[in-house]
Amino acid sequence: QVQLVESGGGLVQAGGSLTLSCAASGRTFSGYVMGWFRQPPGKERAFVASINWSGGGTYYGDSVKGRSTISRDNAKNTVFLQMTSLKVEDTAVYYCATGPVGGTYAYWGQGTQVTVSS
Repeated sequence: QVQLVESGGGLVQAGGSLTLSCAASGRTFSGYVMGWFRQPPGKERAFVASINWSGGGTYYGDSVKGRSTISRDNAKNTVFLQMTSLKVEDTAVYYCATGPVGGTYAYWGQGTQVTVSS
């Protein structure tokens, strides 16, 4: 049973930084991709960033490009999302998800709230 547990959310002032973590368990993730998504209040969930567990290739959504870095610790099966220069509009529930490369995100975490105050 694949489990994803996010942590690191909280309240931060605009301009600040925050690092989210996603601890994954339940299988070997070689050949999988880990993604971060976010859902602001009243809006649809949107892609934030992704990283290939094996090769480390990364992709970023336009909303966070240049302000965020996704990384992984394969030994700990943990993926990180470092966010800097946070804006009020970054306020959202952040989810991590995983699935096979080229497939769909089949497994999702429970989400962690990030609130950016002005």
